[in-house]
Amino acid sequence: MRRFYDRKQFMEEYVYVIDYLPFGYGPGYMSSHDIRYRGPVAQTIGESYFTLLEISPLPGLQLNVRDRVYLGKVYDERLVKVNRRLSYDDLTATAKAELPAVIAIIVKKREKEYVEFFNTAPPLTKKMHSLELLRGIGKRTLWKILEERRRKSFESFDDIRERTKIDPVKLIVERIIRELSEEQKHYLFVPPQVIKRSYRF
Repeated sequence: MRRFYDRKQFMEEYVYVIDYLPFGYGPGYMSSHDIRYRGPVAQTIGESYFTLLEISPLPGLQLNVRDRVYLGKVYDERLVKVNRRLSYDDLTATAKAELPAVIAIIVKKREKEYVEFFNTAPPLTKKMHSLELLRGIGKRTLWKILEERRRKSFESFDDIRERTKIDPVKLIVERIIRELSEEQKHYLFVPPQVIKRSYRF
């Protein structure tokens, strides 16, 4: 199968279903999008890079929202096919509504990685720190985080929450959605190479 949806280094091994349409897209969606694939489709988000992908399961194979689907090197193409890469605007209302909960599942699964981000995130400029890109972290909270991590490295999301009074999962999820849905000057969690904007891929 030609893996056209991403460059090799950004291939997704697993995706999570954020919407499943057993009868395909309705007329309203099809009138405003380039639909090349008919029949059952699922809109999904990648576990590693948050790539938004449309996949088609074998007719009769039922998928459910929040299912984790394998797309690695040896996945069975007779069961599921990757159709195209999606932009945030391509997502259905259901997919957009489900996105925060599914991203939270992924973030919690990768807790060690994101805790390390809080321990090592650097300044962007003399006046701006990368942690300030998380909505809700102002100067006072920033200095609290920096002070706490200098004293002792954070060990878990609960540790961050207890010592800084912020919800790290919520802040990370919000930032990932912003990076998927709006063009950013700086990207923390989503490689800009995997984001499909208004151009054709």
